[in-house]
Amino acid sequence: MTHAMLKGSNVPLEAATVRAVLRWTPGQQVPDVDASALLLGPDGRVRSDEDFVFYNQPRHPCGKVWRLGKKRVADGLTDTVQADLAGLESQVGRILLVASADGVSFDRVRDLRIALYDAAVADGEPLAHFDIKPETGQETALICGELYRRGEGWKFRALGEGYSNGLKGLATDFGISVDESEEAEGAEGAGEWSAAPASTGPDAAPTTAQPLPPELPAQPVRPAVTAQPSYGCPYASGQPAYGYPQTGYGYPPPVGPAPDPEFRLPPQGPQFIGR
Repeated sequence: MTHAMLKGSNVPLEAATVRAVLRWTPGQQVPDVDASALLLGPDGRVRSDEDFVFYNQPRHPCGKVWRLGKKRVADGLTDTVQADLAGLESQVGRILLVASADGVSFDRVRDLRIALYDAAVADGEPLAHFDIKPETGQETALICGELYRRGEGWKFRALGEGYSNGLKGLATDFGISVDESEEAEGAEGAGEWSAAPASTGPDAAPTTAQPLPPELPAQPVRPAVTAQPSYGCPYASGQPAYGYPQTGYGYPPPVGPAPDPEFRLPPQGPQFIGR
């Protein structure tokens, strides 16, 4: 019988290996959803970056937790994480099952559900399912639920806890280190987890050199312009206006030798004697 779960509820698991299947309905402007898992130690944090199983590190080194990848089904798309609970080392006390939407808020994701299956039963009914409803709609990463030890067995708890700063913020909260130098080079979400190698393969975005602007044609050298005098006033440099030497009022000087100092002009005006 399938358990339809509410947020905060839990259910015991008898299966030794479980498949956690995220399902959603695709559509226009609906983001792609990725499933991932964090293996937590006794202190509630990862022991190293290897405890983060996600799209750039799809299999845990112990071989007991791995991603099966995306698949199209009749009622939507799925992404799946599988865990061999019986084979996990005792230091792993919890496995967080996470959904992320690559920087797009979950208010655009329709019919998001996580379902748990017994991996040993082919085409079996789910052991439990939980319909995830984001609290604000602005979440870009969600802890859908957790697998956790209880005594000698395991249980599953439905959570639906969201993060508005994406998978990076969620992973950092549980001890994953982020390469700060990568983060500083780009916008929100540009950082890489140290477990994720930089993208250098054929799918990496090419770097396109920006063309330099064309050179402007050489401009002719213009002679310096000297201010012209106004209304016959002499230049400040002492040069005359209109080509005349500086004499005052703009009139030319007398031409010829200097006058005889003994020379006297005759009386001016008409001469009338005794009238």
